Amino acid sequence: ENPCPWYHGNITRSKAEDLLSKAARDGSFLIRDSESIQGAYALCVLYQNCVYTYRILPNEDKKLSVQASEGVPIRFFTVLPELVEAYYSPNMGLVTHLQYSVQREEEVDDEPESNNLPPQLPPRNFTANDVKDNDKSSEQACKSLSDTYLMRLQHMDLSTIPEEHQIAIQEYFRTSICLDAEQVQNGNPNLPGLKKLLFSICKTLNSEVSHILPVLEIFHKTLDQQLSPGIGQFPKQVGQSVSFRLEQLTKLLYSIEDKVKYCGHRKSLIPLVTFEVKQESLGISTKMFLKVDVESGKLYFKKSKDGPEDKYFVHNKILQLVKSQKMHAKLVIVVETEKEKILRKEFVFDDTKKREGFCQLLQQMKNKHSEKPEPDMITVFVGTWNMGNAGPPHNISSWFQCKGQGKTRDDTADHIPHDFYVIGTQEDPLGEREWADTVKGVLRNITNISFKQVAVHTLWNIRIVVLAKPEHENRISHVFSDSVKTGIANTLGNKGAVGVSFMFNGTSFGFVNSHLTSGSEKKLRRNQNYTNILRFLNLGDKKLNPFDITNRFTHLFWLGDLNYRVELPSTEAEYIVTKIKQQQYQELLSKDQLNMERNDGKVFLHFDEEEITFAPTYRFERDTREKYAYTKAKATGTKYNLPSWCDRVLRKSYPLVHVVCQGVTNDIMTSDHSPVFATFEVGVASQFVSKQGTITSGIQIMNCVATLSTKSKTKFFIEYHSSCLEKTVKTSEGENTEDSDGSIKVWFGNQLTPIISDPEYLLDQHILICVKSTDCDESYGEGCVALRAAQFCYTEFQVTLTHHGEKTGTLTGGIQLQTSEGKPTEKLYDFIKVERDDPVTSKGKGSDINKSSSTHAHDISNPSYMGVSFRGGNVIDKGWSYSMPPKNLVTAGPGNPLCSGRHLSKNNIKPAADMIQGEDEKMSEMFDNPLYGSMGKSHGWGKDQDHQQKDHLTPPDPLFSSPKPADSDPDRPPVPTPRNRSFTCSESKPQPPTPTALHCSAYKKPVVPSRSEGGMGHNRPPVPAKSRPGVPEPQTHKPRDYRDSSELPNKFRPPPGPI
Repeated sequence: ENPCPWYHGNITRSKAEDLLSKAARDGSFLIRDSESIQGAYALCVLYQNCVYTYRILPNEDKKLSVQASEGVPIRFFTVLPELVEAYYSPNMGLVTHLQYSVQREEEVDDEPESNNLPPQLPPRNFTANDVKDNDKSSEQACKSLSDTYLMRLQHMDLSTIPEEHQIAIQEYFRTSICLDAEQVQNGNPNLPGLKKLLFSICKTLNSEVSHILPVLEIFHKTLDQQLSPGIGQFPKQVGQSVSFRLEQLTKLLYSIEDKVKYCGHRKSLIPLVTFEVKQESLGISTKMFLKVDVESGKLYFKKSKDGPEDKYFVHNKILQLVKSQKMHAKLVIVVETEKEKILRKEFVFDDTKKREGFCQLLQQMKNKHSEKPEPDMITVFVGTWNMGNAGPPHNISSWFQCKGQGKTRDDTADHIPHDFYVIGTQEDPLGEREWADTVKGVLRNITNISFKQVAVHTLWNIRIVVLAKPEHENRISHVFSDSVKTGIANTLGNKGAVGVSFMFNGTSFGFVNSHLTSGSEKKLRRNQNYTNILRFLNLGDKKLNPFDITNRFTHLFWLGDLNYRVELPSTEAEYIVTKIKQQQYQELLSKDQLNMERNDGKVFLHFDEEEITFAPTYRFERDTREKYAYTKAKATGTKYNLPSWCDRVLRKSYPLVHVVCQGVTNDIMTSDHSPVFATFEVGVASQFVSKQGTITSGIQIMNCVATLSTKSKTKFFIEYHSSCLEKTVKTSEGENTEDSDGSIKVWFGNQLTPIISDPEYLLDQHILICVKSTDCDESYGEGCVALRAAQFCYTEFQVTLTHHGEKTGTLTGGIQLQTSEGKPTEKLYDFIKVERDDPVTSKGKGSDINKSSSTHAHDISNPSYMGVSFRGGNVIDKGWSYSMPPKNLVTAGPGNPLCSGRHLSKNNIKPAADMIQGEDEKMSEMFDNPLYGSMGKSHGWGKDQDHQQKDHLTPPDPLFSSPKPADSDPDRPPVPTPRNRSFTCSESKPQPPTPTALHCSAYKKPVVPSRSEGGMGHNRPPVPAKSRPGVPEPQTHKPRDYRDSSELPNKFRPPPGPI
């Protein structure tokens, strides 16, 4: 019997609360690992339907003590059972004494899978555990170890080895191997005995390497065409081990071979491409030819294919591409003539794929000829393939060129290289180097570029490889990789995940490749695998330790063989195959376990997945894609593996960031799975800011109300984390009230001062928010707010709080950003836009702004080229929404009524962009920036609100009541209801007070930091109660890199020039 049935290991805090709630008796308790301190525990006790948590901390002598009520003497215990026994007694400082232990739920482990045995490991005759503490057994173990190796040595042919080396090896086995083993057991991995032996054996080699290395380095530098500082230079380090220097030598030789072999292919040349299009003019359709020359940066307009090339526009005169949403093959090209006249030229392509290929080539041209020192948009290829323990076929280029089924890439875009290639494999039989070289070779053949390896990480047969264009080498930093095992008992690596993270200038990226438990019936085990990976995969900024990987990165991509199946009875196998042949996937996708679990909020909360338009990727008969092998004979009977979409790519990005998915395909046949790909255009932020003059800025976060689903009896505070803050900022303790549904509401407010005041830098930043308990310093929910949302004025936000992948509550509040005025630099990805409706020309002054804006509205995001929004088919609640008053609104009151806020929610398929203009301004086209989202009206509004905005009448405030549900699309998820504004008002007085004053009238008192909070609140002013949100005191800041400069290339980049 388990001597500690009350110890639950690393279960989550919410799981502990659930177990105690089920126990439902005062004095029920359990102990779990602390989520905030390594090596500490949390004692959780139920009393009057509330959970009280006490930290159990070890001291320097590893004695344990409970942090209980003040005034109770601290007692120390050697082991946990002794501590628990003591606290069964009353009056020990707990809310109630311990009475009923809540026992651990036993996990059912997977059966071993016959086709997933671990790779062969080298035989070992001892483990660290064999070396006992007992001196006698220790000596015996040592002698036996020595004897074993000496005996093996006698059976070797030593005739080719010099006598002095034979003696040295024998001496090592006789005297030193046991000492090395002992040192390793005691935590010292230096192996002094082995080092001494190798130094003696490799004496001549060492001096040879010393002579050869400098020669090769000079040769290597000469070959290297990258002349920027720091690239291709090998650090001169004295006293390195022979193995390290040999590795250096080997790397240099490989690199030299590589450079010589491919020195003729350094430049990626994109060939000229001509598109046949139709131009509509006065109802007459004329054939035209558009010739794209990416390398020289010209777009030719020709009347015949072989006609003259006298009419062309240079890249900087091509201002905008506008895709029609209604007609998927139509495109408007906005150009500027020599006389600075703006023309809109309208063309219809043969099909949607051709239009998309043209757009990609033009975007590539813009990027290539941009004068910006740093990119603000990159493209990422993500591929996943379960190789089925078989080597790849000779040609796998179709995978990287996005050919096959689904939303595939047009041939015209074949030679456009992506900036990053991220390849996840499972059941991969190749060695790391062999597979990485295979992929690099394929990419070299397609693009003529030798891609640089950013990282490779392997767990058994699960592998991730990240490759980047050579010019990005100096932009990549803080590379981390890690793995988590989720196989049998979470100790075997046949299932699990590998991950890589890095910074690209100022943007963080995370990639996770996972292979989850197989078997149609193992859905819950897969969910548990996902949670374990999310909790224990250690990637990204270590200072963000309260946040799991789903909140640590600007962009997180999760790929792999997730093994979720189509949940239909095995008798339906033939019916499923018929549906696949008819390409009728929707009915099958509605039974897809991953879609169903995501809809229920069980896994991948707030992730996006592109709409699936291709056949299931598993389980094929090998060497054909015509037949699914859905039965498997086993000793226990026939096992069914119904055709399923096991192989998936999902993503999660901070709010108001530009991510566009372009497609998925599958067509390689050596495995029973097909490879899947997805490509993304991703907005990236600059890392450096260097501007003249000082600018004052501040971030005001106010009226924050956290609603937490918890039974814990504790107080809470908020931690704000951001790369734009010098350090983590903590609020004072919040004020709790219990809600009718059993949740807790807590009020907060805060002022933040960023380290860099440049407005363009700040608008690209995000504030990560963590609600923590004062009793254990553990997180009760994390979320994220984009500063871009508050670009123009005070903005209210609603954020879903999550912890360990589960929804734990919501946070509502307001944010005000005070920066200097300044026109933001135009972004490269502003170049392509989607037109919601074909524009209706508006004439004359004083035309109705609101009417015209609804016809001129443009979408916030580039959709996939099928004309479907990038949200794809499977989007659930995004976890955030914003409501914004108009740009020019600063104060509100009887003399200046608060105009209608605009509700922005990423739930909407296509939020439109309102155009805000003065009546005297000429009506012009305005295109929203997709990186930041739209300030457009939500679909959820009725038409009556639109009419009421006419002539600047005061409309009803959208936050007084919930928006109406969208009525046109039955599949659209509901818009999250924003909270009611924090004030009371009568219908006869529609003018609300200012957002700051709102708080006071509803909650009776403003949020003022507690003076007793250990000095935390002393220097922070209370939330201002003026007629508008407060502006922080001006402060002078020297522009500087927002991260630790010691880890980054020491350089500042000039400010981006105008395009």
